[in-house]
Amino acid sequence: MAELAPRWAYECQACGGILEQVGNDGVPPFSFGEGQTPLIRAERLERALPGFKGELWLKDETRNPSGSFKDRLIAAALGRAIATGVRGVVCASSGNAGAATAVYAARAGMPAIVVVPAHTPPNKVTQIAAHGAVLLLVEGNYSRSYDLARALAERHGFVNLTTTFINPYAVAGLTAVGRELFAQLDGVPPSHVLIPTGSGPLVKGVWQGLKEAGAVTHLVAVQAEGCAPIARAFVAGAEHVTAWSTPETIASGISDPLIGYERDGSYTLRLVKESGGLVLAVSDAQLREAMFRLARLEGVYAEPTGASSVAALPQLLGGGHLAPGSRIVCLITGHGFKDGGAFQEMPVRTHRVFDPEDTAAVARLCEAAIEQGEETSLSLGPGVRGLA
Repeated sequence: MAELAPRWAYECQACGGILEQVGNDGVPPFSFGEGQTPLIRAERLERALPGFKGELWLKDETRNPSGSFKDRLIAAALGRAIATGVRGVVCASSGNAGAATAVYAARAGMPAIVVVPAHTPPNKVTQIAAHGAVLLLVEGNYSRSYDLARALAERHGFVNLTTTFINPYAVAGLTAVGRELFAQLDGVPPSHVLIPTGSGPLVKGVWQGLKEAGAVTHLVAVQAEGCAPIARAFVAGAEHVTAWSTPETIASGISDPLIGYERDGSYTLRLVKESGGLVLAVSDAQLREAMFRLARLEGVYAEPTGASSVAALPQLLGGGHLAPGSRIVCLITGHGFKDGGAFQEMPVRTHRVFDPEDTAAVARLCEAAIEQGEETSLSLGPGVRGLA
C-alpha cells in the first residue's frame, strides 16, 4: 500500500483502487453544525417486533443541517477544497448529497454544479435549486450522473464531491458516526448496526470510527430489492460485486447500480464480511411499512432510504442472527421532507369539518378517530403490511 501526499486524486494511479485518508493533518471541515446527532431508544418499535429481546436505538441523521448524513461528507471535503484554494465544486447525487453540496457551497460562497438523475424526487430537486447550485437533470440511472460529474470536474478544474468512495476526504468525514455511537452508548458497542447502503461509504465510516474507538460490531448493509448489487453478491457468496442493470425502487438514495465503479461495492462487501455481518435487501412495501412505523411509533419522519434500516429488522430477527440482549442501532439517514410521496399513499386521520360550531359532533369524530388509532397503532392500513 503506497501513501501519497495530500492532494486531489480520486483513484490510485497505479492500480485504479480506492484511496483513503490516513490520519489527520489538521484541515478542519467547513462546518455548519453537522454531526452529534441524537441516538434515540426506540422502545415502542422494540415492542412491535415479535420475539425481540434486546435494545433498539435510532441514530437520527435527519437532524443534520440539510436533513441527511451527507452533510458530514460534504463538510469534510469542502473544508479541504477551501484549504487548497479550488474555485468550485461538482457533485453527482441521487438527491441528498446534492442538497448538502448546494447548502454548504452557498454558505461558503463557492460555485457548485450538482448532477442528478431526471427522476430524482421533486422535493430533493427543489432543495438543491433553492440554494443556487447549477442543477443538471440527466436521463437514466445514477451512474450516468456519476460519469458526467467526473467529466465536468476535470473540464472545469472543480473538486468532485460525489459521495461514493471517489473522494477520500469526504469518506473520512463519516468516521465520526462510529465514534459518536460508541460514546453515546457509554462505551458499550452495539452488537449490530443497520446501514442504508448504496455504494457504502457510511458502512466504512461506522466500521472505521468504531475501530478507532477500540470497538467492533456486526455491520448490516441494507439495500433495496430493486437495486441490490451488493446484496446479490453476498447471497451468492461472491467476492466481487457486479453492476445492477435497471434500478426500480422508491428508495432513491440507495438506487445506485454501481455501473463502472463496481469496486466500491466489492470493498463494502469485504468490510461487511470481515465484521461477521450481512447484507439484506428490502422491498418497497417493507420500506413503506418502516416509514409508517417510524412516524407513528417513534415520531421520526424518514424518507424511504432513511427507513430502510428499520425495514430490514424483521429479516435480521427472523433469520436467527440476534442473540437475546442484542443491542441494535438503525441509522436513519434522510428526512421525510426529502421524499414525502410514499407517505401520501398511507392511511391518515384527516377529516373535513363543515360545521365547526357543532363541537359535540366534532368531539365524537375525534373520539372515534382516536379509538381507531389506538386499535391500529400496531397494525397498518390498506396497502401496507404488518411488521411481523
